[in-house]
Amino acid sequence: MPKSVPYRESLISRLKNPEYAAGYIEAILEEKDPEPELLKQALQDVAEALGDKQHLEKLDLILSVEGSAEIYHLGLWLNELGLNLTVTVKSDDS
Repeated sequence: MPKSVPYRESLISRLKNPEYAAGYIEAILEEKDPEPELLKQALQDVAEALGDKQHLEKLDLILSVEGSAEIYHLGLWLNELGLNLTVTVKSDDS
């Protein structure tokens, strides 16, 4: 019987694909009842997969600022206008 891959290891492996990582963050941003801790964890997962320790430290600094959950409010506000907040993969010429 094949051994299963631990969830965390599998997730980080999939998040190394920038398109998957963008979709992962976007899915969190689309939550109807957002949880700021869920966004923080998703961003930490992506930083671990795509970045390095320096990126994780910078993320901790950004998310420690009072009101960092406001990103959800921006998303809800845009939604009411018929718009979406999205995350996409950066093109090579950007």
